[in-house]
Amino acid sequence: MNVNILFLTQVLPYPLDAGPKVRAYHVLRYLAQQHSVTLVSFTRTSDTPAAISHLREICHAVHCVPMPRSLLLDAMHFAKSLLRGKPFIIERDWVPEMAQLLETLAQGSRRFDAIHADQLWMAPYALWTGQIAGARRSQGRERPLLVLDQHNAVYLIPQRLAEHEGNWLKRRILALESHKLARFEVDTCLQFDRVTWVTREDYEAVQQQAQRQAQQQGIQIGNAGVIPICADAESVTVAARAPTARRVTFLGGLHYPPNAEGVLWFAREVFPQVLRAMPEAVLTVIGKQPPASLKSFGIPAKNLDVTGYVDDLDPYLDETAVSIVPLHSGGGMRVKILDAWSKAIPIVSTTIGAEGIETCPGKNILIADSPADFADATLRVLQNAPLAEQLAQGGRRHVLDAYHWRTRYQAWDSVYA
Repeated sequence: MNVNILFLTQVLPYPLDAGPKVRAYHVLRYLAQQHSVTLVSFTRTSDTPAAISHLREICHAVHCVPMPRSLLLDAMHFAKSLLRGKPFIIERDWVPEMAQLLETLAQGSRRFDAIHADQLWMAPYALWTGQIAGARRSQGRERPLLVLDQHNAVYLIPQRLAEHEGNWLKRRILALESHKLARFEVDTCLQFDRVTWVTREDYEAVQQQAQRQAQQQGIQIGNAGVIPICADAESVTVAARAPTARRVTFLGGLHYPPNAEGVLWFAREVFPQVLRAMPEAVLTVIGKQPPASLKSFGIPAKNLDVTGYVDDLDPYLDETAVSIVPLHSGGGMRVKILDAWSKAIPIVSTTIGAEGIETCPGKNILIADSPADFADATLRVLQNAPLAEQLAQGGRRHVLDAYHWRTRYQAWDSVYA
C-alpha cells in the first residue's frame, strides 16, 4: 500500500555529517522506496542547493524554511520559556513561517495519510498540521496517522549535563529545562498514534517519567518499536590507517553540549596521562564550534590539532589510531561509533557514550569511565597493534551485520502498515 507521508525534520538530512541527519536520511530513503514522501525541513546557512537537489531525487517534493538563530532571539525565547513554562528548545524552534507552510500544505489538494515527526522538536508541528488536515476531512474520513520518531529521551540531556555542571546558575537552568522537558515529552508522546524509539533505554526513561507524573502504573507511553540508527557501511571506504598513526581523534559537532563537555573532560583529565606514556600522540578534535578552552589545559601545540568543521575527513582518519567517545551526558545512539566501525577505526568509549548500541567490549570496542581507565584503554590501542586491528575489524563486521539500514529498517513496514 502506497502511503502519502509528510516527513518533518529539524535539520536538513543531507549531507550525512551529524547523527540526526544520518537517522533521518536513511529512514527517509527507506520509506521513499515504497511510499510517496514529501519532506519539509528547516535549513541553515551551511545547507547547499546541491544537498536539497539530492533529497529531491529521493522525495516526491522538498520544502524548506530557514531556521533563524541569534543570541538575541535565544534570549527572547528563554524569557518566553520561563513565562510560559515551556521548554526552551521547543519555544526556540517554533517558527511562524514553518507553521504557515505546513498549514498551506495541509489545506492543499494533496491528501497526506501520515505525518512523520523526526525528533521531539518537530512534534508540535506534526500535531498542528494533523489538526488542520483532520478538520478539513469529509465526514467519515480520519485525520492523518501521527508518527513520532524519538531519537532520544530528550529530558535526559540537560539532566545529565546538570549533574556535571560546576556553575550553580547553569546547573539550576539545566535542571529546570530537564523538568519542563520531562513533562512536555510525556504529554507529547501520548498524543501520537505511533512512537518509535532509537533505544530501549530511552523508551524506559520516558515511560518511568510518565508513571511518576501520573502517580500511577496504568499510564503507558506508546512503543511502536525500537528501531536503532543504522548506517550504509557497504558504501564507506575503510580508512587506510598508517602504521605510524598517532592521532587520538574526536569527531562531532562541538555546538552540541554533551560533545563539548566530553572532549573537554578528555583533554583535561585523560590526555595528559596518555602523553606521559606516549609523547608523540596527537589529540585531534574535529567539529564545528570547538570550545576555546580546549587550548587552556597546557597541551603542547604539537600534540593538539583543533580543526573545526572539515569537509574531507579521510586525511585525518587515515592518521587516526583510535577514535574516542568520552561522553558523560546525552541520549540516544552515538552515530560516531557506527561511523568509526564503518571506517574500521578502533574505538574507546565511556558507558554512556556507547549507550543503546549492541557492543562486545574487547572485540569491537573498549569501554572505560574513569580518567585513569580511559587513558589506559587509549594507550592499549595505541601501543598494541594486534588489539587495534581486532577492534577495527570486529567493529566493521558488526556494523555490517547488525546496523545495515536496508535490513534493520524493514521494521518501519509495521509502523506504516
